[in-house]
Amino acid sequence: MSHEPDTATPAIRAQALSKCYHLYDRPVDRLRQLLWGQRRRYYREFWALRDAGFELARGEVLGVVGRNGAGKSTLLQLVCGTLAPTAGTIAVNGRVAALLELGAGFNPEFSGRENVILAASVLGLSMAEIAARFEEIVDFSGIRDFIDQPVKFYSSGMYVRLAFSVATSVDPDILVIDEALSVGDGEFARKSFDRIMALKKAGVTILFCSHSLYQVEAFCDRVLWLEHGRPMMLGQPQEVVQRYTQFLAAGQIPTPPVPTEPAAAAHPGPTAAPRPSQPAIAGYARLTRIETAVDGAAGRELRLRPGENTLTVRLQFESDPALPPPVVGVTLDYGTLLAVTCAVSRSDGVAIERDAAGRGEATLSFPQLALRKGEYRVGIYLGCENALHIYDSVPHFATLAVEDALPEPGLVNLPHTWQCSPGHATTIQASRDTQPKKKPAMES
Repeated sequence: MSHEPDTATPAIRAQALSKCYHLYDRPVDRLRQLLWGQRRRYYREFWALRDAGFELARGEVLGVVGRNGAGKSTLLQLVCGTLAPTAGTIAVNGRVAALLELGAGFNPEFSGRENVILAASVLGLSMAEIAARFEEIVDFSGIRDFIDQPVKFYSSGMYVRLAFSVATSVDPDILVIDEALSVGDGEFARKSFDRIMALKKAGVTILFCSHSLYQVEAFCDRVLWLEHGRPMMLGQPQEVVQRYTQFLAAGQIPTPPVPTEPAAAAHPGPTAAPRPSQPAIAGYARLTRIETAVDGAAGRELRLRPGENTLTVRLQFESDPALPPPVVGVTLDYGTLLAVTCAVSRSDGVAIERDAAGRGEATLSFPQLALRKGEYRVGIYLGCENALHIYDSVPHFATLAVEDALPEPGLVNLPHTWQCSPGHATTIQASRDTQPKKKPAMES
């Protein structure tokens, strides 16, 4: 049976969505409620979510922010169908895959192979579809040597790898993510991030819940802010994140709540990612603005030619003034696994200056960037003074597409010298626009 969604209707439509739990002070009160509940109430009501409403268009990414206990996980479970609403309605159009508690449905006594089949079946795949995708699921997880062992013997990392591989391999129409864009560590964390970004690019509708406000702002088209189970604001990421961070800094709820906006189509991300300044919180440092540019033309999708253009990365941050000044790092990666280069202020002996409020900025330039053809990723990191703890990071902020007519392989052009006859040498610079220079051969 096809799971193709109806493109004429929203992917998700929630109206006055509410969830109430009954809290009992004593176990015996449950029995009393069952027997004499018509005459007296033996429980207290706890509304985990109340009057939440929004529409999510196909291909749109909605971020959900709020403090612990704000109702975020309840909302995601209502979308996934693992909870039933107490009031209101929720309509979901398409196949849903959820990254909530990864592997929650795994049977520890079953092998990895058996759990893949079980989990994929629950997500709606037929046995023929599971057989066709099984090898890809196992390859992505990287645990082929243990696929026929009971998962109760798996490490936590192996468990997460397999669960993530299954959840993202079912061609979902709607992906629900709780707390993290990537899971695991090292190589797999990057692979998982790449897969989710590929799903977004393919037009999958995404609900993304996270405490990482920078990721929310950079990744989402709109953001819903929940507080004590109630929607406080629904709007553009920059606006909602600004209000929410001000609320966190002030420690109080703004009143009255801002009305939610009507459903809107997805909006492209900004060229730069600005965030307003607010009072620093103890032990806190975060990126507030990033901009990448080639020869002064800012953007997130950049094009250049080997040795002809200058890449500039500008960033601003805010931090607790009591902290030592943070360290800034910028990486250029080829694909998902190979780091081409990395510039770190601490290693270069550069001290990042700040004002009295803990705000600072830095600009890093790569003149006549000598990369060869391919697609590269620009990552930005803000770390502690020892460059060990990362306060904030954006591993893939911008993409560099390098166009090169030459067929030779390689990632970079390095300066080199040819000597083909006595007394003459030809030096080739990394920059293509520099003419070869001839000089006398060095004496032996």
